[in-house]
Amino acid sequence: MSIASEIARLHGELPAGVTLVAVSKFHPVEALREAYDAGQRIFGESRPQEMCAKREQMPADVEWHMIGHLQTNKVKYIAPFVSLIHSVDSERLAAEIERQAERCGRTIEVLFEVHLAEEESKSGWDAAELLAWAESVDFATRLPHIRPRGLMTIGTLTEDVELNRREFVRLRELFEQLRPRFGEQFDTLSMGMTSDYHEAIECGSTMVRIGSMIFGERE
Repeated sequence: MSIASEIARLHGELPAGVTLVAVSKFHPVEALREAYDAGQRIFGESRPQEMCAKREQMPADVEWHMIGHLQTNKVKYIAPFVSLIHSVDSERLAAEIERQAERCGRTIEVLFEVHLAEEESKSGWDAAELLAWAESVDFATRLPHIRPRGLMTIGTLTEDVELNRREFVRLRELFEQLRPRFGEQFDTLSMGMTSDYHEAIECGSTMVRIGSMIFGERE
């Protein structure tokens, strides 16, 4: 299957209200252009320098999503243009995004990454810690240049479909707990990748991050 045909198939398959992020990290610009020509406009990258380099070679209407772990000293590279940061995993990172967004005169939309997977290597907030922090922070005064849009998680890499489903349900429950805190703008659940996006959508995902199904295995 070609990149274009996979993009077309996914756009036709995904339910209304579910957004496709084409995970383009480690793939060449030529592959992104093929996806773009097939109608894809949202691309997910995990390294700021790679995102910046590709942005210079792609059309201006592309939306760039930061989906990988983001170091605080790298925020400045993407702050001027990034559309959505999926991987806000600490108070310290949120504070740095606020600083860089103010410097650029922007409001940056973010998702809070929650660690629910069984692998210890995965990053993200503990659910209870995120709830406590969100309740304690006055975003309008302390983080006015950040717009919380929702939550993200990376499911456990497993063939146990029910384990993934439980993780996605837990994220949805946490999302519903936080929604009154942030209001109607808090509307995004980024969960589900190539191996588990069907289960994620069944559990309420509004945004799926699909890479290898579109572009093949990473180079």
